[in-house]
Amino acid sequence: MRALLFDLDGTLTDPKPGITRAIQYALRKGGHPVPAVDALEPFIGPPLEQSFRELLCLSPAAARQALADYREYFDARGWRENSVYPGIPELLAELRGRGARLVLATAKPTVFAERILAHFELGQHFESVVASHLDGRRVDKGELIADALASLFGVARESVAHVGDRSHDVLGARANGITAIAVGYGYGTPAELQAAQPDALADSVPALRGLLRGLLS
Repeated sequence: MRALLFDLDGTLTDPKPGITRAIQYALRKGGHPVPAVDALEPFIGPPLEQSFRELLCLSPAAARQALADYREYFDARGWRENSVYPGIPELLAELRGRGARLVLATAKPTVFAERILAHFELGQHFESVVASHLDGRRVDKGELIADALASLFGVARESVAHVGDRSHDVLGARANGITAIAVGYGYGTPAELQAAQPDALADSVPALRGLLRGLLS
C-alpha cells in the first residue's frame, strides 16, 4: 500500500456525544419524538439528511430542516463533544513515517472535518481532506472516495486502501476498486460489517496498527 484513505467518525474519533445531542436538539426543536442517545448510534457515519428520512421517517422538507437545526447545535458545541480513539495519533504518525500518503475521506462537511482535525492536532498527518459540502453535494461515500483517489496523482488503485467503520465505507471502497478495511470499534454492527464483506477487519486500534504495518511492509 502506498496510500490510505481514512473515515473520520467512528474510525479516528468517537463523536457520539456531539452527534447524538445535536440530533436530539434538532428533533426537539422540530417537535418530533426524541429517541434515547443509544438509539441514535445508527446516525453516526452515513449522510444525516438521508438518515433523518430513512431512520426517522421524516418528510424531505422536515429532514432538511432537522439537518439545519442539527448544524446549529453542532457548529456551536457538538463538534467539540468528541474524542480521539486512544492510539490514533501515534498510528497516523507511524504511517506517515513509513511513507504512506494519508487522505481523509468523510461525509462530514468540510468545515467541520477540518475544524475537528485542527482541534485534535491530527491535520498535519493528512495531505488533503475530501469531505461533503454544506449544500448537500458529495455526501455519497463512493463519490468521496473517487475524488480522494483523483487527488492521489500517480498512485495506482491497487495500492490504496480505505479504512472505515460502516458498511457504506466498505461499499464505497469496493465501488472504486480499492481495498476495504473495516474497524470493529466504531459504530458499524458486527452483522452490518459481516454483510458488507470487507477485505479485512480490525477489532481495535492496536489490531488496525498491526494490519496496516503488514500492508505497508
